[in-house]
Amino acid sequence: MTEPVRRAYAAYGRRAQAWTARYQERGGRVYCGAGCFACCNMPIRVSLAEALVTAQALTEGEAARVEAHARRVLHNARTAPNDDVYVERHRVEVGFCPLLDRESGGCTRYDARPTRCRDTFSALPARYCEAGAWERMTRRERESYRREVARTPGTDGELHFIAPLEHLSEPVWEAAAKAMRAEWGLEAWGDFWVLTTLARDGKFMACMARGDARGAWQVAGARGLAHRTVLEIG
Repeated sequence: MTEPVRRAYAAYGRRAQAWTARYQERGGRVYCGAGCFACCNMPIRVSLAEALVTAQALTEGEAARVEAHARRVLHNARTAPNDDVYVERHRVEVGFCPLLDRESGGCTRYDARPTRCRDTFSALPARYCEAGAWERMTRRERESYRREVARTPGTDGELHFIAPLEHLSEPVWEAAAKAMRAEWGLEAWGDFWVLTTLARDGKFMACMARGDARGAWQVAGARGLAHRTVLEIG
């Protein structure tokens, strides 16, 4: 199940490196680098196939911290009145990923990180990636931001993230979906921390192996980890 995802990760790394080299030769700049973690408090959607890669790499202590984080995610999902509030609370209240080393700014499971952590790159300084950055801007600063994004190569013209590097990762998602369908006859997608926790649950994974979507949902519900915002099985 995980091997197609690992191969897709490796292929993405090669393609992204080649694209970035050409981008920089043309004068483009990628501001992300070692020690930068302004985006590590964003909600992340993954496939269960990706979550398995991370789950297999965790120590018991890391797994416990991931589960605690997942439960904060669930509380946010149950109480947020809309998607915008959900994202804002995730960044401010749920907080940074428990696999982040805040002292070094590095991911402690970098090689097992999911697609969204691999393909998010900024064409502008990291301050624009921080939670609340847009809200803190004055109207003039927002207008300046829009102009800067519009003239910066690699963006989609609306946000400062580098769009082609996100698009290059689509084969990873496709590989994950194909692997899940081939192995289980169904797919599971959702929140990174929720699915990584469930990937370590033998009963949940047994239901998935049988293609039992209802049973898997019931197991997740019994664990207090089932909510439509963060878990999709089918």
